[in-house]
Amino acid sequence: RMERVVRERLTTEDADTITPQTIINIRPVVAAQKEFFGSSQLSQFMDQTNSLAGLTHRRRLSALGAGGLTRERAPIEVRDVHPTHYGRMCPIETPEGPNIGLIGSLSSFAEVSEHGFVTTPYRRVVDGRVTDEVVHLDATQEETFLIGQSNAPVGEDGSLTEESILCRTQAGQYVEATPAEVDLIDVSPEQIWSVATAMIPFLEHDDANRALMGSNMQRQAVPLLRTDAPVVGTGVERRAALDTGDVLLAQADGRVSYLDAERIVIEAADGPKEQLLNKFMRSNQGTLIHQKPIVRTGDEVSEGDVLADGSSTSLGEMALGKNLMVAFMSWEGYNFEDAIILSKRLVQDDELTSIHIEEYEIDARTTKLGDEEITRDIPNRSEESLRNLDDRGIVRVGAEVGSGDLLVGKVTPKGETELTAEEKLIRAIFKEKAREVRDTSLKVPHGEGGVVIDVMTFSREHGDDLPPGVNDLVRVFVAKKRKISEGDKLAGRHGNKGVISKIVDQHDMPFLEDGTPVDVILNPLGVPSRMNVGQILETHLGWAAAQGWYDDGTQAYQEAQRDGGKVYTATPVFDGASVEDVDNALVEWQKGHKGRIRMDIDESRRPGERASGKFTLFNGRTGEPFAQQVTVGYMYILKLLHLVDDKIHARSTGPYSLVTQQPLGGKAQFGGQRFGEMEVWALEAYGAAYTLQEMLTIKSDDTVGRVKAYEAIVKGENIAEPSIPESFKVLLKEMQSLALDVNVISEEGAPADVRDEDDDLLRAAEELGIDLSGVRAGESGNGAAADEQVEGIDATDAGPLNTAEAQVVDVQEATETSDDEDPATEVAESGGIDIDMDAVADVPVGEGE
Repeated sequence: RMERVVRERLTTEDADTITPQTIINIRPVVAAQKEFFGSSQLSQFMDQTNSLAGLTHRRRLSALGAGGLTRERAPIEVRDVHPTHYGRMCPIETPEGPNIGLIGSLSSFAEVSEHGFVTTPYRRVVDGRVTDEVVHLDATQEETFLIGQSNAPVGEDGSLTEESILCRTQAGQYVEATPAEVDLIDVSPEQIWSVATAMIPFLEHDDANRALMGSNMQRQAVPLLRTDAPVVGTGVERRAALDTGDVLLAQADGRVSYLDAERIVIEAADGPKEQLLNKFMRSNQGTLIHQKPIVRTGDEVSEGDVLADGSSTSLGEMALGKNLMVAFMSWEGYNFEDAIILSKRLVQDDELTSIHIEEYEIDARTTKLGDEEITRDIPNRSEESLRNLDDRGIVRVGAEVGSGDLLVGKVTPKGETELTAEEKLIRAIFKEKAREVRDTSLKVPHGEGGVVIDVMTFSREHGDDLPPGVNDLVRVFVAKKRKISEGDKLAGRHGNKGVISKIVDQHDMPFLEDGTPVDVILNPLGVPSRMNVGQILETHLGWAAAQGWYDDGTQAYQEAQRDGGKVYTATPVFDGASVEDVDNALVEWQKGHKGRIRMDIDESRRPGERASGKFTLFNGRTGEPFAQQVTVGYMYILKLLHLVDDKIHARSTGPYSLVTQQPLGGKAQFGGQRFGEMEVWALEAYGAAYTLQEMLTIKSDDTVGRVKAYEAIVKGENIAEPSIPESFKVLLKEMQSLALDVNVISEEGAPADVRDEDDDLLRAAEELGIDLSGVRAGESGNGAAADEQVEGIDATDAGPLNTAEAQVVDVQEATETSDDEDPATEVAESGGIDIDMDAVADVPVGEGE
């Protein structure tokens, strides 16, 4: 487009006066860039829940977007695993749900070639001998070769030692071949898998569906207050941590000359180099981005060494969770249906505590009635409620705030009527002070709070670049320490997820022979049908590793030992510890730890079956041993971003939709609970007539009845008969708009009065201090304009009769949203607030119905 414009102007402009500025128009280029980065499907808000999430998001492959497929049109064949994915796209890591198979993750060693094809590396095999030459091939180039597996045995001279080797051919078939026939060999067993999948130990023992969940849930792990690398890793953790870019690396060789929490100075050959650390920054998901030094003053460092850990690394290794002692047993029914029981020790010692930072923003705009103003001078506010605001009306850093507290004071001018002489006099004396304004301050939302850690102010006066119509902008950052609590979601790395059902006192938890209480109790029924046995092997190997392994006299044993005797082990995917190795580790551990804790070992059985891995546990309440022995060990447990504090929600009264007068839906709108068509059937089946009636009237859209009910409750009187719900009036109006002459008549045949709010209703509302205007307009707590509020929510309110769903009701009850729901889909689903046609009111209508 730009070229065409340039050509046209070159032919039309006068050759003597022509300049580059006159012939080149940059607008089309800028527009194309803005469209690509601003509205393209593939320009996404980065997932920064933890370091791994960011790394994976940057390595994502998508079949959607411009020039790609749409989820609705994509058939099974496109989504399925294909032989050409080998070493290029991970067969495990893909979302569950409508995008399955359309969004993938780049495999660990894959690269994108200059032509845009995904290539994977192989080592060349010449005359049965593996060379060090590495070739990168795309899917079409590798079709003619026989490719061997990376863990085929190789002699010291590089020759393949086995007579027949399992090889892949172009059709994805596997054939046996002699060493001389093999053309290429894989570089590593990890090359098939993505980074997240390669971080699951014993992946080869897990069912693919659960491995998929394990890969995806590692990306939802919240960075913890104190990080802890897994005692059973896969060896990928260090490389992954470096490649995330979240750890601070030394820029040059040298010695650490100065060090504090915010900067590290290295004395290098060419002078001192200062490196700054990120402190208490907020990620896109509200988790913590933070760095802390791991070197000491005087340490010698080389270029590329890790100087400081990120928020989800430990000593330069990826650390997303905690090594906890788990027991697989049922305990008083509290771990029914994948629920998890925790020891109170984890709460007291802040083992699973995380810091979350929330950002709140408010702007002062120019309105038709005048400019909004950020100020401490807010009408009808007590000095107590303004205690944390400075003289500008902005909260001070370090203030502790709870729900409903003011963060930024703001007033908006009200529409003014013609002033009387007296008012004009007052205005002349008090100037702006006497103006009619309303309070539109920024308040802490319901159920949130914490400590203010940062405030940013932007103003047009100071030359900040703000959107049109905005004069001032204030951002407030509030941090909160969240301890683990009932209702939070935990998971292991094998797709073994669950919700905490009970946090038990440490002295009531089952304990081992030496008196050590376990940290976590998992349900053994969560393993067999799900076929993720990797978690059991991890638990056994974790026991030997966390309890100090056994001194095998090797250099590796000396190097791996840290943190009070823990030994950090790595079992790479498809090339790691076998069942025999795990068994041997337990047998050797028992030999070195005789007497304290006994594990049954049967030396007469074959390797792999000698150690039971089970211990006698004692009931924490009675002190008696349990009847059966229990599998106990150490498992790496992640705390996921689905936290109960973000999901719990309760409402008595609140905003209502403009059209249907029903409560809005969803936590974001401080909405009610949908009482749908099927719930109505349930009450009908019980014959709970009065409950049903109030659900469909005074708890929902009977505008007169709900105020009178509120009044009756406050005054201690009996609740009056409900009147006609608003939805019935909307139905009438809709039928009248379709040119049907519909009138409501009483049983006697006289015209019935379908009245709106009357004077005594308004009087009652005034007495009780209910603001009907705000409630009806659907204003939310942060003073959003009523129209905006409703427009964003009620997608289906325009035509309230398009489905036979029932209304949303005010329910005085705490509820939770669904576990794995994406917040965006939550809002979309809570959108249409519709009417239950059958249950509205059994009123006879005219012939033209």
